[in-house]
Amino acid sequence: MRKVTTYLLICTLYFGYSITIHAQQTYSGQVKDAEDGTPLPGASVRAGTYQGTTTNADGRFVLSNVSESIDNLEISFIGFETKKIPLQNFPENSVILLQRSVFNADEVIVSATRVTDRTGMAYSNVSAEAIEKQNLGQDIPVLLNFTPSLVSTSDAGAGVGYTGIRIRGTDATRINVTVNGIPYNDAESQGVFWVNMPDFASSVSSIQIQRGVGTSTNGAGAFGATVNVSTNEFRREAYAELLNSYGSFNTRKHTVKVGSGLLNGKFTVDARLSQVASDGFVDRASSDLRSYYLSGGYFGKKSFVRLNVFSGKEVTYQSWNGSPESRVNGDREGMLAYIDRNGLNDRDAQNLLNSDSRTYNYYTYDNEVDNYKQDHYQLVSSHTLNKYLTLNLNGFLVRGLGYYEQYRDDDDLENYKIPNVVVGNDTITTTDLIRRRWLDNYFYGTTFSLDYNSFKKVTANFGGGLNKYDGDHYGEVIWARYAGNSSIRQRYYTNSGIKTDFNLYAKVYYQFTDRLNAFADAQIRQVGHTILGEENSGNQFDFDKSFTFFNPKAGLNYQLSERSTAYASYSIGHREPNRDDFTESTTQIRPEPEMLRDLEAGFRTQSTRLAFSANYYFMDYKNQLVLTGQVNDVGNSIRVNVPKSYRMGIELEGGIALNRSWKWNANATFSQNKIANFTEYVVDYDNGGYQEIKHGKTDISFSPNVIVGSQLTYTPVKNVELALLTKYVGKQYLDNTSSEDRTLDAYLTNDIRLIWTLTPRWAKQISVTALFNNILDETYSSNGYTYGYIYGGRIQENFYYPQAGRNFLVGLNLKF
Repeated sequence: MRKVTTYLLICTLYFGYSITIHAQQTYSGQVKDAEDGTPLPGASVRAGTYQGTTTNADGRFVLSNVSESIDNLEISFIGFETKKIPLQNFPENSVILLQRSVFNADEVIVSATRVTDRTGMAYSNVSAEAIEKQNLGQDIPVLLNFTPSLVSTSDAGAGVGYTGIRIRGTDATRINVTVNGIPYNDAESQGVFWVNMPDFASSVSSIQIQRGVGTSTNGAGAFGATVNVSTNEFRREAYAELLNSYGSFNTRKHTVKVGSGLLNGKFTVDARLSQVASDGFVDRASSDLRSYYLSGGYFGKKSFVRLNVFSGKEVTYQSWNGSPESRVNGDREGMLAYIDRNGLNDRDAQNLLNSDSRTYNYYTYDNEVDNYKQDHYQLVSSHTLNKYLTLNLNGFLVRGLGYYEQYRDDDDLENYKIPNVVVGNDTITTTDLIRRRWLDNYFYGTTFSLDYNSFKKVTANFGGGLNKYDGDHYGEVIWARYAGNSSIRQRYYTNSGIKTDFNLYAKVYYQFTDRLNAFADAQIRQVGHTILGEENSGNQFDFDKSFTFFNPKAGLNYQLSERSTAYASYSIGHREPNRDDFTESTTQIRPEPEMLRDLEAGFRTQSTRLAFSANYYFMDYKNQLVLTGQVNDVGNSIRVNVPKSYRMGIELEGGIALNRSWKWNANATFSQNKIANFTEYVVDYDNGGYQEIKHGKTDISFSPNVIVGSQLTYTPVKNVELALLTKYVGKQYLDNTSSEDRTLDAYLTNDIRLIWTLTPRWAKQISVTALFNNILDETYSSNGYTYGYIYGGRIQENFYYPQAGRNFLVGLNLKF
């Protein structure tokens, strides 16, 4: 932490001298509907990078202390065309008329599940422009790495393939993700597999991250954050783009984007085709990713319809197991002990001993891959019923099909329903084999919202969604050294999972005075989950359970001054257990739903050249599911409800335009993440059962107490930008015991990004981007896991996912 505070202090002192004083101006006006002259309360008025306000109940605004360096005011309101007003000779109390536009219906569709400054919750908006600066082939979690309270990780170590995020320490299964308001989380695991949407960032127009419970949305329960992705963006003019990048570990991306612009005043067509590939930092952790995106929109006088079809195909070599601690540390004696404890054969032992200390991969079979394809079909629409009411109605279908393939040494034949093989006088009970575990699923449903705006004191939404997941799981043996009388693609288990999710919500904003507004939100969510058939352990599992949740939320927002606001909100959320929580549970330990009470309170202030916000949160959990060391009857770890746990912290964000050339954005999260009274269970193979260890209050695993992000940008000339990107993540515990011998060390990374843009006569724009990652060659791991047992003494096995050292990516983007 000392390195981080030193870095921030030096930057503050050094660049503080660069601040120059400009004359300040005051601008006031009223924003109205150009059609009938009605004032537009809640319209956004922006001046430069940081300063802005919203109009009051009469549509009026005042912006003071606006620097003379600001050229325009940007006025926007959902459902209306954004307008830029030159400030030169700007008349006092100017009336600004905004035109209604069906071309902004894409924003309307996602607005029901997004929050604003009036909601009283913590959130971050990430624009397409910000995403484009980093988009050189790495996955969305890596592109979002510098947003508050977020930690990203990559199994392959280079940001391509299997990647993930944690926000406020919560994992991906507790983060709700929607694409155009449509659920994206896997229904059964509730996880998010970004690898199934390669280069999706190239089709994104904006992302909003809501931290905490957030506002009511569709799909999985938000227990740490909501990530709301919008792909749709209206572009009036035809365009074409070629995006190519190349970098370390043979990482490359090739993308083509084209769009028709507005055809006949009513239609648009947009398309993208992408290929992303990488050898990975970790041995053999390659990725071959392909995707496309196709969207057609119809814009009527009062109605808008868009059809989105997109697909991703991934073939990713598995690097799921991580690396043993002894291999990461280069501890040969420890590696030999690990080989002996785990009975590694000579091939696997030599692989462990002779691999690089940071790139070791347990798997050596040449087709140890995950091979999966996912197709998405979305029909989204928005209809203006009258001046006050808008109906948004959407339907979707997701089709997924694929497998992961594994080579298995000396597995029991009976596990695969293959009879023992008799050869002469010998009875063979085990064999080497190759198996595939398949997932074949459909996910479909609808979402809707009815939006009301009185254009006075009340704004409201009523909406919801209904979806169904129908998935088949099965395993096949595609080769065996001793196959007996089995057939090719012998099925050794099959089961099905059906899950339905229905929710209704109602939201209302009410403006009590020019300074005070309130927000209320209530959701009813009903979930039904059925599992039938054999699990991959061979056990029969029949399960049918339903849950009904009520999730209320309320917030207040108070305008302290023209520049500053204070807010507070209180929310309650519920979340059902995952599929594995049920299938891996025992008759003695069955998972219960989790509950979260979330208090958020904060302060925001802004001026022409400075913005700052502070947000306090207290997330109080009941029955949070965590790993305790307990296992089921086949030795698999199970999660257990702990009665009381919490996350408490403060999130700080700031941005400053030091002068015309220098800008600095930084954020920091300081938190405590605790389980009130944790008991560890250690499997005792010597005596049977468990040894129980009571630890009292402990830290929740993978929840760093400090997370800091910084982006310092320098623009020496108009078409060149140089940025220093810094990320600090504090120490994380691998389990919930707060044991110092089971940790991920804190790490500090620094990246340098250079963007050079040109505008030749024959193209709209050419940009060259160079990204130099981890320039100080920090040695770190961003993820890991641990397990322990007693066998002739206490044994603790730690595993890590090392991340790449110094590496680079270079991209060329041509826009026509």
